[in-house]
Amino acid sequence: MDGAFAGADAMRAAVLFGPGQIRTDRVARPAPGAGQVRVRLEGCGVCASNLTPWEGPEWMRFPTEPGALGHEGWGVIDAVGDGVGDLAVGDRVAALSYSSYAEYDLVDAEAAIPLPDALAGQPFPGEPLGCAMNIFRRSEIRAGQTVAIVGIGFLGAILTRLATEAGARVIAISRREFALDVARRMGAAEVVPMDDHNAIIARVKALTGGVFCDRVIEAVGKQWPLDLAAELTRERGRLIVAGYHQDGPRQVNMQLWNWRGLDVINAHERDPKAYADGVREAIGAVASGRLDPSSLYTHIYPLERLDEALNATRDRPDGFLKALVIP
Repeated sequence: MDGAFAGADAMRAAVLFGPGQIRTDRVARPAPGAGQVRVRLEGCGVCASNLTPWEGPEWMRFPTEPGALGHEGWGVIDAVGDGVGDLAVGDRVAALSYSSYAEYDLVDAEAAIPLPDALAGQPFPGEPLGCAMNIFRRSEIRAGQTVAIVGIGFLGAILTRLATEAGARVIAISRREFALDVARRMGAAEVVPMDDHNAIIARVKALTGGVFCDRVIEAVGKQWPLDLAAELTRERGRLIVAGYHQDGPRQVNMQLWNWRGLDVINAHERDPKAYADGVREAIGAVASGRLDPSSLYTHIYPLERLDEALNATRDRPDGFLKALVIP
């Protein structure tokens, strides 16, 4: 650990200094500028989107800025910059920021979403929860529909619960038996092992009387699951791309897409306001009891073991769904 900074003006932060290499440094604690708040972080979720930078592709530059890649933080405001009127020191917030693998992070005031007292003491990685709400909204799932979800990780599990709660019949498809058990607990009516391409198609065809699914959500981010998801979508159905595809181009079967007249939705948001609105909706869902993600946080690591958290996110050991890192 770097000892260049010490005392009250220092903080611990993770720094990636090479492919698959990380250390925890002591660095200067940042001060909020105008329109910003500083959050003393209680934790940060670990996102699968970190895995490609973690591997060290050509475009990645090392060492990273302190705390970089962490974007699922939550904590308590401990300093407020000029011009911030609606937030105060002591407010507990979900932080839509990008350097949250650290003890503190700076957040634009509009990206710090207040957490109610009903969530006191509970982890709240706002970004992935808000992402799930936005994907669900754009999927336009209704009661009576049949919905296939390809890939049951944290996101797929949340979407299973939301779709079931909306009155849809969910068919959950995943390669791990543990994940299929999670899907059952979240309300899936049917589960299908994700092993043989043609066998999965035949199984879903049988479960749907030959017409396939009104909505199919691809939540993996790889070529095969995307191909499979299209095959499972009925004529004039909606194929929703929720997986984060970050490893290059994809090919699609345009003959199939054309023939079935599919609506294809890329459900990733980039508008900061849409992100914040999704987090607010997630806060309401969890605070009201409509959604309970607590059992999905399966692994907790101290900041110094962020490398282990990233490797577990990559390797998906039995019983793993979502890692949180606690500073």
